[in-house]
Amino acid sequence: MVLWEELLEQMTSMLVEIFDKLLKAFGPRHWWPGESPFEVMVGAILTQNTSWKNVEKAIQRLKERRVLTPEGIHRLEKSDLASLIRSSGFYRIKADRLKAFVSFLFEEFEGKIERMKKEPLEGLRKRLLEVSGIGQETADSILLYALEKPMFVVDAYTQRVLSRHGMISDRASYEEVQELFMRHLPPDEKLFNEYHALIVHVGKSVCKKIPKCDICPLRDTKGPRGQGFKGASGTH
Repeated sequence: MVLWEELLEQMTSMLVEIFDKLLKAFGPRHWWPGESPFEVMVGAILTQNTSWKNVEKAIQRLKERRVLTPEGIHRLEKSDLASLIRSSGFYRIKADRLKAFVSFLFEEFEGKIERMKKEPLEGLRKRLLEVSGIGQETADSILLYALEKPMFVVDAYTQRVLSRHGMISDRASYEEVQELFMRHLPPDEKLFNEYHALIVHVGKSVCKKIPKCDICPLRDTKGPRGQGFKGASGTH
């Protein structure tokens, strides 16, 4: 029992240490970009399997047509919507997903995001995951970034950074990684927002497939599962 409690304290301490090091190195990230909660929701759906630059082009086209609202997407013909979001890739599939999500928004909440926001987290997440094309990362991005609910978002960067530093197994599931944060950190949406954004930044700029270990702010961080990560350009 004592050993288990010590392990819990160690994991909490390491997660706080990682956050502090990343924040000191990179500063606040001010993520997710979007002028409205609905824009963030659309971005979360469109960013699947593509770069954010391509998503920005699609969102700009929706803005130019003045349809970047629940009502606008709802009344738009699917073929027109697909044409407007072509830059995001897999645009016909994503048009279906956007339509399915907006239908869900109208059927469950009369198209009102504020009504959606008032729903309890656990039940809302379960209902989001039942919407066609909405997976865990997308649902959690909507919950955290658009609805300001304390749900930690896990992505490939999160798994890469944590596994390289001995915090998780490289085969850890989405649920296992998410539980690590949810169990050991306070349920604070601002903290989860900033933490995930910092992990994305270090993953994109430093902890790449071929990592730049010598300039990584986490190079001395070593988790309980191992002695850190030995990369191509040095040892974390």
